[in-house]
Amino acid sequence: MKRAGNLFEAVVDRDNLLLAFSKASRGKADRPDRGAFAANLLDEIEALRAGLLDGTYPVGNYVQFTIRDPKERVITAAPFRERVLQHALMNVCEPLFDKWMIFDTYASRRGKGQLAAVRRAREFAGRHAWFLKCDFRKYFDSIPHEGLRRMFRRKLKDARLAGWFDRILDTYETAPGRGLPIGNLASQHFANLYLDGLDRKWRPYVRYMDDFVVWADDRETLRRIRDEAKRYAADELDLAIKEEPIINRTAHGMDFLGMRVFPGSVRLSRASRRRFLQKTRTLEWIPQSTFQRNGASVA
Repeated sequence: MKRAGNLFEAVVDRDNLLLAFSKASRGKADRPDRGAFAANLLDEIEALRAGLLDGTYPVGNYVQFTIRDPKERVITAAPFRERVLQHALMNVCEPLFDKWMIFDTYASRRGKGQLAAVRRAREFAGRHAWFLKCDFRKYFDSIPHEGLRRMFRRKLKDARLAGWFDRILDTYETAPGRGLPIGNLASQHFANLYLDGLDRKWRPYVRYMDDFVVWADDRETLRRIRDEAKRYAADELDLAIKEEPIINRTAHGMDFLGMRVFPGSVRLSRASRRRFLQKTRTLEWIPQSTFQRNGASVA
């Protein structure tokens, strides 16, 4: 594969930096840090450009908070200025990342997503009698920085761009030399691209971030693939697949991305139905006073 070069000039182009500001602003119009950036937009853009060029723009000033939907996760959010920087990098790199990846990986890609992944899984379930479903143990927390660095240098000729990716990696660890912050734009793309080698090993195959599925017409083939996947994860990726990957008949259904996939249909998974019912019951018990605005009832 030919390595990509001459990318950093596109990153620091002022039009690209203004586009990055626009993308980072989506859904953030009321945030004070966005307002402060916008109030001095041209000066902020020049400071970002200069900081990118000389490598001094500050990164790593994260804020952390916890969400529970459906399971508990620690979100590590970058301040607005860093969000603009990451959008500037990804405006240029995302199309390249997308070009490098196979068709059947669906996370963090334009025109893909969970629904497309579920539809593709249903298509393959209709053609094959058995499936193997795997995911990685604590994927974002376990990704090795050195593996990512090797990948960037293998795919990118531009040392300045790879250097900025290094700086972003250096801002966060869950263990020495490991981990990506959940909530960072760059993390989504780094984590998705890191499994590109795995994506090329078997067919038919679908992956959404660290969840992947392989189909076959017999159980023994999938047992062999399961063992190969565990070895590849350990030896090539420095990661661990969860101990008990699922091998089952497609006719029995497969839980995937909140759905239950059958050869001819897709339904909500049991866990998704339970969460939906819990939220519905919560709404039923919200006091009427909650829906009062300026003394008038909201219909």
